[in-house]
Amino acid sequence: MTTPTELPEDREKTASGRHSWLREHSELGVCVLLLALGVLVLTDALTMDVDITQRGPVGPKTVPVVVGIGLLVIAALLAVDVLRGGRGEAEGGEDVDLSEPADLRTVLLLSGIFLGAAALIEPAGFPVAGALLFWGAAFALGSRRVDRDPLIAAVLSLITYVVFDKLLGVPLPGGPLMGVL
Repeated sequence: MTTPTELPEDREKTASGRHSWLREHSELGVCVLLLALGVLVLTDALTMDVDITQRGPVGPKTVPVVVGIGLLVIAALLAVDVLRGGRGEAEGGEDVDLSEPADLRTVLLLSGIFLGAAALIEPAGFPVAGALLFWGAAFALGSRRVDRDPLIAAVLSLITYVVFDKLLGVPLPGGPLMGVL
């Protein structure tokens, strides 16, 4: 809706000015993400049901509360910096060509492999799911050594399982192969 004194060209200039301001301050999206994550962590920490006998001198709520407050502080400081004109520098590197688009095929392959491994971890066990994860990630990132990659993936997965399950005491699902091994 235009006012009698507002011309359509003025409205286009206002819209393009708003669009350019948002483009120049795109880092505010990171601030919103950090803010939402901080609120989520704090909400989860403060609503945590903790038995008084479980609590030590610090308690299980302490670290999540500190992390949540830290996320909120960083979000606020970053927002102030962006609104004052601060800008993040583009990432540069000798092997990174910033003019090229992202390799969407690799990202989708890695995402699918990760989700597949997460779905297989319970029924097949960590050693099988981990081996598929390591082998699939190597394939998605360009390795085509089918004689070597599955063996390395299986060894890495078994070592990871033994370290976490047996040495560190972090229970991982062993799956049907654990009766054989």
